[in-house]
Amino acid sequence: MMALLKKKPDRSEIAADQVLCEFCSGKCCKYFALPIDTPEKWKDYEFIRWYMMHGETTIFCEDDDWYLMVHNECDHLGSDNRCGIYAERPKICRDYTTKECEYEDDWTYDHYWETAEQMKDYMDAVLPTKRGASIRSPQPPLMPVLG
Repeated sequence: MMALLKKKPDRSEIAADQVLCEFCSGKCCKYFALPIDTPEKWKDYEFIRWYMMHGETTIFCEDDDWYLMVHNECDHLGSDNRCGIYAERPKICRDYTTKECEYEDDWTYDHYWETAEQMKDYMDAVLPTKRGASIRSPQPPLMPVLG
């Protein structure tokens, strides 16, 4: 028989003496995002496609800023989704608070790409055609001759 999934309590339902992280999936420790330059030319977008071809990466835009997101769990995240080196955690972790964390899972991005192919489609839609390139679809390969 399938076990019933326990509903995550709403942030407002968590008592003052409880820690929000006890109810969380540890999302903040399962990726990091770095700002990248806003792409403007084909070459810029090609670099972004290259990033995405290295697995476990996505690109997103938020308020006209571009980010490279690397989906990679922290080495010190415990099986309980708590920090295994809490007392010695890096400053970036110390500065991060639960006040505005992603506990609710209700965030959205202005743009979000999961694959290099999605980025290529976006490039084709928003960038001018390369000089000398045809606006027609590429010619399909010839059918083999049956003999």
